[in-house]
Amino acid sequence: MEAASPLAARPYDLRHACVSTWLNAGVPAPQVAEWAGHSVNVLLRGYATCIVGQDGFARKLIGDALKPPRETD
Repeated sequence: MEAASPLAARPYDLRHACVSTWLNAGVPAPQVAEWAGHSVNVLLRGYATCIVGQDGFARKLIGDALKPPRETD
């Protein structure tokens, strides 16, 4: 029996929203791919355009990785 609801209009709408939310939250693509049952390649082919607003975070990670280690006492 099909649900009479706009949520059931397209079966993958909720799945797409969930996967997009995980990626935009910064969950690493390999983890999202595992949860979604995809390979990373398939995941990024379908969802790469959904990932937005992570430039600043990515640049900070790179900057932190390039800093020399702090000396401890």
